[in-house]
Amino acid sequence: MVEKWPEGPVADPEAARERYTSDMRAARKALREVIRADLPAAHFGLGIVVIATVLVSLDAGPAGGALVAGVFGLLFVGALAVMLLRGVRGLEAGRRAYLFTFGWANWV
Repeated sequence: MVEKWPEGPVADPEAARERYTSDMRAARKALREVIRADLPAAHFGLGIVVIATVLVSLDAGPAGGALVAGVFGLLFVGALAVMLLRGVRGLEAGRRAYLFTFGWANWV
C-alpha cells in the first residue's frame, strides 16, 4: 500500500527523504531489539549443540557427531573471521562470533 504524503502533490523532497530515513531507522531499531541475542541464550544454544552432538554420536556413530560439531565449529570460525575483517578485535570479536553462532537459542 502506498502511503499518501501529508504535504500533497507538491511535497518537499528533502522532507520526504528525512521521513524515510527516520522510518527506516525506527524499523531497524525494532528489528535489532527482536533478534538481539544475549550470553545466557548463547550458552543454552551451545548446550543444545553439545547434547545434539552426543545424541547423533550415539545413533549414527562418532563420524556423525563430529560432523555436527564440525559444522558449528566452522560457523564460529567463519563468524570470527568476519568480525576480525570488520575490525573488531580481541574478546569482543570472540563474543560476537559466539553470539552469532549460538544465539539462536534465544528464540527456542
